Amino acid sequence: MTDQAMKKLRSILRTHEERAAKRRVDATPVPDEEERRRQDCGERLRDIAGPVIRDFVGELRAAGHEASLEDQSDRSDVYPSVALIFTPRVRGTTALASTLAFRYDPRRGVAVQRDVKPAAAKGVVTGSHDRSGTMKVEAVSAEWVETKTLSFIEAVLRAN
Repeated sequence: MTDQAMKKLRSILRTHEERAAKRRVDATPVPDEEERRRQDCGERLRDIAGPVIRDFVGELRAAGHEASLEDQSDRSDVYPSVALIFTPRVRGTTALASTLAFRYDPRRGVAVQRDVKPAAAKGVVTGSHDRSGTMKVEAVSAEWVETKTLSFIEAVLRAN
């Protein structure tokens, strides 16, 4: 290989390495920034979704159903989440607990997951586990949480 070809190759390799290094720096969020986003989401879930779900829990219990709120919005060892665990009252059989979770997803914002389980007396026990939407953390509102929660409760009661 000639000296001129060697210089050209080294120049190409150097340019490639610089571009790759810049992409790595641009693509990875600063660890503090990622942690700040996680904490912001935890606060939003605690301040907006938590009270809405708490109100639903109170109404469901008053109607004779079992319901509880699972709040992991301030833990540092998991992604922030709040969840409604709902077991409908079904006469003559045992119902299974269904779950609606609002969980932080670093790539999408807040993901909504629901696991609807029918009563054991309905035969084979299988749940319908699905994601029912995502929302940017900043856009999470009480109305959005209410809509998702009402849809979930309706699906659980229909399945039982």
